[in-house]
Amino acid sequence: MPALPLETLVVHPGALGDVLQAVPALGALGRLGHRLTFAGQPRLGELLEGSGLVLAATSFDTFGFEALFVENPPSERLVSRLQRFQRVVSWFGSKEDTYRKRLGALVPESIVARPVPDPDSPLTVWEHLVDTLSPWGVTVPTELPHLPTAERWRIAAQTALMAAGADLERPLLVAHPGAGAAWKEAPTARFARALESMAAHGGFEIVLHQGPADGRAVEALLTALAVPAVRLVEPSLTELAGALALAAAYIGSDSGVSHLAASVGTPSVILYPPETLRRWAPWSSSAVPLGVGAKGDRA
Repeated sequence: MPALPLETLVVHPGALGDVLQAVPALGALGRLGHRLTFAGQPRLGELLEGSGLVLAATSFDTFGFEALFVENPPSERLVSRLQRFQRVVSWFGSKEDTYRKRLGALVPESIVARPVPDPDSPLTVWEHLVDTLSPWGVTVPTELPHLPTAERWRIAAQTALMAAGADLERPLLVAHPGAGAAWKEAPTARFARALESMAAHGGFEIVLHQGPADGRAVEALLTALAVPAVRLVEPSLTELAGALALAAAYIGSDSGVSHLAASVGTPSVILYPPETLRRWAPWSSSAVPLGVGAKGDRA
C-alpha cells in the first residue's frame, strides 16, 4: 500500500448502470490508498460522493476533456486541473490515440481503457473494469461491500413514499419494469405474475418506480397486475437509493435502477434478456440474475 494517499481522477461519463458496474474497481482503489475524484454525470457523482466511495466529484461535461482530442495546446486551466492528480483512470476515449497520448503527457501514470470488455472476452463488465487496473496492483476483491446509503437519503425516501401513498408498516417490494431500451424490458405478463406471487407470499406493499422514460412500461404493468400498487414517480437518484435501501425486496428489468438496487444491498431479482445476461450480470451477492424471454418477446 502506498505510504501516502494517491490523488486519482476517475473519468467515466457513462449512465447509471455502467458506472455502478465500476463500484468494485473504485472500492479496490480506495483500499489501496487512492483518494478518488469522479468525473462523470453530476447526479452519479452526488451518489458516489454521498456514499463515501469517492472523495469528490466533478462534471465530465465542464471538465474540458475535449481539448485532449486535438493538437492545439490545452488551456492552462485544464493543465492545472489534471496535474493536481498523480494518477488518472479514464474509462473513456480508448479509441483515440491523441487523447491517450495527451492525457499521458500531462499525467504520466494514466490508464485509458474501454468501459466494457471486448465482445469475445469471458469477463463481465465489472470484472473487466477491475482488470483494467491491474497495472496498479488491483485484483478482483475477495469481498464486495455494498454501496452505503446516507441517512438523509432514507429520510427523504420515506417522505416520498408516504406522499405516494405507500403503507410503510408493510415490507416494501420495489419494482422497476422499465429499461434503457424496450427490448431489454422483461415481458409484462411474466413480470406481473412474479409480483403477484411475491406479494401473496410475503405480504408486500408493491411500489412501482417510474423514471422519466418509464411511463409506458409502468402503465402496462399496472394494467396487467391483479394486486394493488403505488407509483413512486421520478424521485431524485439519492431518494431512489434511499427507497431501495428501505425495501425488503426488489424486482426489475435489466436497467441502471436494478443495478442500483443490487449495489445498495437490497435482495434483488433482475430479469435479463439472454443477450445481456452474461456480460452485465451484477457484482452484488444480494442480486439474483435471471434470463427471461427473447429479443422482441413482449408476452
